[in-house]
Amino acid sequence: MKLWFNLMCRDVEAQFAFYRAVFGLPEAEAARSPIYRAVETADFQFGFNDARAVYGLLGLDGRQPRDDVRPRPTVAYATLMLGSPAAVDAAVRAAQAHGGRVLKGPFATYYGQWQAVLADPEDNVFRIASARLPEGVTAPALSRS
Repeated sequence: MKLWFNLMCRDVEAQFAFYRAVFGLPEAEAARSPIYRAVETADFQFGFNDARAVYGLLGLDGRQPRDDVRPRPTVAYATLMLGSPAAVDAAVRAAQAHGGRVLKGPFATYYGQWQAVLADPEDNVFRIASARLPEGVTAPALSRS
């Protein structure tokens, strides 16, 4: 199984360029169309749809988020797993350099990941994480408050 995750975007080219710059992923050239660009690996394709077209094409008229609401509601987010805590830290810096914002982190999770929560230039939330913590950092206890 291969996961394809898509964002509805105001500026497909800008969103494509942001994620490509932050993660260094190759373009899914075969999927390119006038209203779609994507990056991909063997495991997933992360696509960027032109919101003006895709809501109608998918029969989702009336479900568009309002552009005047900030922050945008978050109902889903992608998590991109990276190979090391240093890669997470580097991706955070790259995201900031390309117009993204850090919402939380990087931080140690109770389940032993090094993670950051970010917003892209169109205010979509995503996470980046490593399955291990930096040397000398321990996982905090789960707080249920």
